[in-house]
Amino acid sequence: MDLSDKTTKKIVKACLRGDKKSQKKLYETFYSKMLVVCMRYANDVDEAKDILHDGFIKVFTQLKNFGHKGSLEGWIRKIVVNTAIDSVRKKKDILFQRDDEYGFERDISDSEDIAAEKYMKMKAELVMKLIQKLTPMYRTVFNMYVIDNHTHKEIAEMLNISEGTSKSNLAKAKNKLRELFDEHINELEQ
Repeated sequence: MDLSDKTTKKIVKACLRGDKKSQKKLYETFYSKMLVVCMRYANDVDEAKDILHDGFIKVFTQLKNFGHKGSLEGWIRKIVVNTAIDSVRKKKDILFQRDDEYGFERDISDSEDIAAEKYMKMKAELVMKLIQKLTPMYRTVFNMYVIDNHTHKEIAEMLNISEGTSKSNLAKAKNKLRELFDEHINELEQ
């Protein structure tokens, strides 16, 4: 359910007054969309719900800073994404150790990016399932770069890694997604 500007202003004002029904309405309105955002960064649904819960705590404590200059959904999404990134950052020492689980990185030609078109035709649910199979390290960088449109420089700063590590992890994530996609197609053909 999308909220009109007038409704948004009403709900925000009521939430700021501590109105529990309005807080519940705000939470329920954006719960599903924001859970999907959290799933991109989490290892499982329980972790995603924890991130989402933390994100909404920040939303409600920072709601006084929402200036109605953009959409409320976009503002909430930014907080939830940052909360998810903070969650990853807390686990950074484990996540960003060198990970050769999937073999050596290979050069990726532009023609290989055509395979990305295949991903666009798959159901969103399947794409999410494949992304969830990436290691946390690869999944985080992939989400930040591909879905949240951060640059490698921004990713490096946010996660306290080098730009080269960010680029390498993105390339490895793309390679692994291609492998997972091919495996999925092969399973369907059998």
